Amino acid sequence: MSIRTEIIGTTRDRLGECPLWDTRDQSLYWIDSKARLVRRLRDGEYREWATPSDVGSIALTQRGRLVLSVEDGFHLLDLDSGSTRRLAEIRHKGPSMRMNDGRTDRQGRFVAGSMVMGRHDTDGAYYRLDTNGSATQLFDGIALANATCFSPDGRTLYHADSFSDTISAVDYDPATGAAGPRRALFNTRPHGSAPDGTTVDADGNLWVALVQASKIGCFKPDGTLLQLLDVPAPFPTCPCFGGKNLDVLYVTSISNSGNLMRSEHPDAGAIFAFHGLGVRGLPEVLYDDRNLA
Repeated sequence: MSIRTEIIGTTRDRLGECPLWDTRDQSLYWIDSKARLVRRLRDGEYREWATPSDVGSIALTQRGRLVLSVEDGFHLLDLDSGSTRRLAEIRHKGPSMRMNDGRTDRQGRFVAGSMVMGRHDTDGAYYRLDTNGSATQLFDGIALANATCFSPDGRTLYHADSFSDTISAVDYDPATGAAGPRRALFNTRPHGSAPDGTTVDADGNLWVALVQASKIGCFKPDGTLLQLLDVPAPFPTCPCFGGKNLDVLYVTSISNSGNLMRSEHPDAGAIFAFHGLGVRGLPEVLYDDRNLA
């Protein structure tokens, strides 16, 4: 197996996160949380949109808009006008908090968690944004929500509190969106890093950004390590599968997160693409915004 890595585009993110591949027009979306930007590459053409505050994650929607998880909750971004409006406010438990990592479930609802800043208190929680634009808390006790993704059958929600170094899971009811008790699956610290963003491939394996180790790890849900990829720059943050055959792994990264993660490497903050992995991902599920104005 011959794996080839390339850099996509010319942008460099301060805090790149949440790459998403839109199979409808072969576009790659991602965010720069600290620059407060949504970015897109389509056929080599680059566009960007401003967000109202630091942005933690995004979701593609059926009507061609984007859902944003930002400081005060969930917003809707119109790509034509660039305007945003709030769908659901999240009242955080403590100070200095914002929404962070998220993913659309298999039924078209968006699930995202929150994070604390400048402290390690577990004041954060996970929330489900339903298709009517209302938000419901699923569970709490989170300091830094990451690794959010769903099993191929949609019945398991994977997530992490990055400060715990542990990938966890909850049973997830596809019909109602209800979440069961959290259970720990495996710890990534033996591989030199806390877990950051994560995606699931078509076989149900987890591809985890090992941000402090400059690697992407592919794990079975029981923690068995299947593969380690070296990322040719520091601080990879989040992977997604894309390309025409969903067999390219795209990875965002950090150049300056505003805290300890900062690098002068010329490719820090770049988007990396891994070819030849012999693995395919799943199409990104679209948030169902058909009933939203």
